[in-house]
Amino acid sequence: MPHPFVTAPHRTLVTLSFPVLLSLVAEPLTGLVDTAFVARMGAVPLAALGVGTMALSSIFWIFNFLGIGTQTEVAQASGRGEAARTRQVSGLALVLALAFGLLLLLTWPLAGVAAALLGAGGDVQAQAVSYMQIRLFGAPAVLATIAAFGALRGLQDMRTPLWVAVGINALNIALDGPLVFGWGPVPAFGVAGAAAASAVSQWVGAVWVVTVVFRRLGRPARLQAADLRRLLRVGGDLFIRTGLLTLFLLLTTRAATRIGPEAGAAHQAVRQVWIFTALFLDAFAITGQSLVGYFIGAASMAQARRVAVVVCAWSLGTGVVLGLGMWAGTPLFVRLLVPPEAVAVFTVPWLIAAFTQPINALSFATDGLHWGTGDFRYLRNAVAVATAAGALAVYLLDESRPDALALVWVFTGGWITIRAVFGLIRIWPGFGRTPWVAEGG
Repeated sequence: MPHPFVTAPHRTLVTLSFPVLLSLVAEPLTGLVDTAFVARMGAVPLAALGVGTMALSSIFWIFNFLGIGTQTEVAQASGRGEAARTRQVSGLALVLALAFGLLLLLTWPLAGVAAALLGAGGDVQAQAVSYMQIRLFGAPAVLATIAAFGALRGLQDMRTPLWVAVGINALNIALDGPLVFGWGPVPAFGVAGAAAASAVSQWVGAVWVVTVVFRRLGRPARLQAADLRRLLRVGGDLFIRTGLLTLFLLLTTRAATRIGPEAGAAHQAVRQVWIFTALFLDAFAITGQSLVGYFIGAASMAQARRVAVVVCAWSLGTGVVLGLGMWAGTPLFVRLLVPPEAVAVFTVPWLIAAFTQPINALSFATDGLHWGTGDFRYLRNAVAVATAAGALAVYLLDESRPDALALVWVFTGGWITIRAVFGLIRIWPGFGRTPWVAEGG
């Protein structure tokens, strides 16, 4: 029986992407709720939340190779009908996730250094350190969840990660109010309470999803050194790529924080929504990765190229809709997310972020497509070029300018555009030694 995409490509993409979308949206939606809670406490706590979440998200994001590499390997093995390999790759990824998570706990004393590197000082630094140190206790759970989600999505099981993500974030939101503002005998912990809510929720979710993976795939009989070397080699390219992405976002957060508390708070508000929409777009990319990986494993390059067309079309249309929605909803987002003292520096960066959404959509779409082919080194090199250009622009920024925060988001838009161009030309017409022009299938 042919894969459903062969006979109904658009319906299959949307059917698979919708649960991915919901699972991806769950986490940044919780971030928006955290932001809304903490914004009621003023600009300093909100800026501290921005520094803390940026630092930890950056660290966790670097280890995304545990999910991305696992998803590609499992999808291609599934296309070849190799059930034993899916067990081996998934089991190895979970072992590595727990090992790396435990190592991250050793960075607990460095939280103050991380906050300072992001431009935080005084009360902002103190509150950011408290937030980071508490959330680090959830690091092994976060990485195990990333690996488990990759394994399940490689099998095109998009629903289980959805239910786990919804459960994690629903628990987080439920704990936010009592722990941030206090409730009955529970004292108000402020920003530290938001961190505790996240850490507890992450451990509950990790136990849940790892149990599902073992029940679905079984435990591998043994872990092979060849698989470890392959995953680490893939992880090396993804680690460098993600590190470069993270470096640029850290530099923009640092610049915004150095401009002043108001700019830091405004940047946090724009960044949270931007992350929300970026992961919204990533739903098509993750689905495209699994479909391309499956057809690559099945030696059907013609269908893989068809996936690329459908994914890019849907992503571009979604990016246009998201950008228009951000523009139209500006007054609402100002009321919900922006402290009064930061409103003056918020609007222009916000509109820049809105109007770059279609380009952002193509960047994410092509990332997912190249993940599916295993073209990780090319993505690493493309991001290196984009980050070199963007980082230089941020470094040369005069932070005393009245439009400094707006320029930070102009540079972000340029960084996204370079990535999108490199992603597209790899497929059409086929830049370099690309797998997209291979014959077959």
